Amino acid sequence: MRVKKHPDIRSGELLDCAQRLFFAHGYDNTTINDIIREAGVSKGAFYHYFSSKEALLEAIAARLARGSLEEIRPLLNDPTLNAVEKLNSLFAGSRRLKVELAPQLRTMFDVIFRPENIVLFHRVDQAVTRIVVPLLADVLREGTEEGLFDAPDPEAFAEMLLLFRLSLSSMMHEALRKSREGNIEQAVKMLDDRLKLYGTAIDRVLKLPDGTIEVAETGFVRALLDDHKKGSE
Repeated sequence: MRVKKHPDIRSGELLDCAQRLFFAHGYDNTTINDIIREAGVSKGAFYHYFSSKEALLEAIAARLARGSLEEIRPLLNDPTLNAVEKLNSLFAGSRRLKVELAPQLRTMFDVIFRPENIVLFHRVDQAVTRIVVPLLADVLREGTEEGLFDAPDPEAFAEMLLLFRLSLSSMMHEALRKSREGNIEQAVKMLDDRLKLYGTAIDRVLKLPDGTIEVAETGFVRALLDDHKKGSE
């Protein structure tokens, strides 16, 4: 006899199982049946919460984003920090999460950044954007009021800044491909350079000095791509 649980608990358990299996075995190598068996639920119960494996990946990405933002929320609420410092804290908090989870994130990146999976990439991106935009808009609004930024429509600017991430899709796929082929130094440089340009683009839009905003800490790209190479040996 199955134990009846609150829907939030059951869906959370399914996400836990899926995330654990995706990170351990890879997205492609994990089936819905694997997740059902691990979670101890029926197929009907699974489809009551998630329509597909893609929907699970989307939900996992959203949950990771929420967790990252909750970790740095105290910094965003710190009255001693100005808006520029809070914006960098926002990116820094995200970077810490990425470095710690680089090997696991790689298994997701391998899937969502493939050209043939562009629809899945946009679904995941939209799920994360819905969570990040409100907090980012608050920081931009504060910075504009302080005279540090030039973001007359904070919500629109927040969405536009996040749209810059879309330019990373093809570059991420190419860097992962090159790392698999053993061209690790070339892969690291091309992705590092693109991430630095992402930061520069944010600086230019907000009329900040170049180099003010950093979107990737030293070590993240190598952690991602070096682990990818090791995982394929």
